[in-house]
Amino acid sequence: MRPQIKLTHAWQFSLACVPVLLAGMLAIGFWVSSNIEKAILQNRADATALFVDSIVSPLVQNLSPQTVLDEKSRADLTAAIGAGPLASRIFSFKIWTHDAMVAFSTDPELIGKTFPMQPALQTAINGTVTAEFDALSGDEHAFERSSGLPFLEIHSPIRDARTGEVVGVAEFYERSTDIISEVRRSIFHSWLVVAGVTIGMLAILFLIVARGSAQIERQRQKLDEQVCKLSQLLELNTTLRKRVDDASQRTVALNERYLRRLSSDLHDGPTQLLGFALMRLEAVRKGKARDDDQALIQRSVQDAIEEIRNICRDLRLPELEDLSGSEVAIRAIRAHELHSGMSIDTAVSNVDVKSQGTRICIYRFLQETLSNASRHANPSWIKASVMPHADGIAVCVEDNGIGFTRDTTSAGLGLSGLEERVASLGGHMEIASNPSGGTAVTMVLPS
Repeated sequence: MRPQIKLTHAWQFSLACVPVLLAGMLAIGFWVSSNIEKAILQNRADATALFVDSIVSPLVQNLSPQTVLDEKSRADLTAAIGAGPLASRIFSFKIWTHDAMVAFSTDPELIGKTFPMQPALQTAINGTVTAEFDALSGDEHAFERSSGLPFLEIHSPIRDARTGEVVGVAEFYERSTDIISEVRRSIFHSWLVVAGVTIGMLAILFLIVARGSAQIERQRQKLDEQVCKLSQLLELNTTLRKRVDDASQRTVALNERYLRRLSSDLHDGPTQLLGFALMRLEAVRKGKARDDDQALIQRSVQDAIEEIRNICRDLRLPELEDLSGSEVAIRAIRAHELHSGMSIDTAVSNVDVKSQGTRICIYRFLQETLSNASRHANPSWIKASVMPHADGIAVCVEDNGIGFTRDTTSAGLGLSGLEERVASLGGHMEIASNPSGGTAVTMVLPS
């Protein structure tokens, strides 16, 4: 197999751009050439028509009421065309009426004849000078066709000197050899300009793309180097992602267990108390009330309200969005002191976090660990600390109460839920507890 030739971006661009620029050059070139030819012919026609009109118009002012010119007007026109300054410029001459009749012609056989109305003649009757290279195919062009020469056919309106109305059309044929040469020379020059501009554009674009291609190649080499470095991190990221995925799966299960526990708390606590109160109210309604029903009902309702408040207090999260990490920690510690009545030894450094998830995790960690220490450890002191760490932020809760072994609490929701929450944020949690006394729970989170 032949080795494949890999073209640079610059050459690929050139191969794709050349057909487009070539098509554009041809379109612009033909458009410019056509307009140059029209402009040259129109300018020549206007100049010639003005010159002819200055000589012919005074001689045909009596054309308006007639179909053909009288003998005197024809003689004057023949003399002006054959012997005057028009003789060197005009090969033949005709005057047309509005109904396409030849009122005068250098070919006497055409005088008085009517021919089909041509578009150029109609345009001139409407007041506009026209010019074109006619193919001389009609019967009215037999005299000009017999000469074998190329002609520029010009139609010029003849106006009444008093009213300005078009009374006829002068049709004359100018030898076009020099005109054709001028048109071809102008078109050739226009094509040179268009081609030069196109080639210049292609060259400039090629240089720009070539520089960009070289820059892209340098960047590609740098990217290859970075890919090698990133590949080394990929395995580590894969391991971390697996940990996060596992944590997410366990979190779903834990959330379901939280919901079941909440349902159980509501069913076994407030629901039972309210059910008892409802039962005693039903007894009162049926006339079977006891002397202490009022006190029982009031105490049951108050106890139900208190339990609901306790449940809501554990579920409700304060506004943390505008707080720093240290402010979140202090708020959680103060809230625990308020509800538990215990004083917490506090050591909180000035730490800042940008993630709302990290703020929530710090608050829930302190809320859960401080609550566990107060309710289950029976300590004489509890310490809470928040400090910067090499991996981000470290939060620790210690107590001197009774310790525990992790096996006996593996089924609990609090610490397991904390571990899943911390792992989902890319952190880790450590528990150090001695059954003979003392527990320390530490959480490290990326800031």
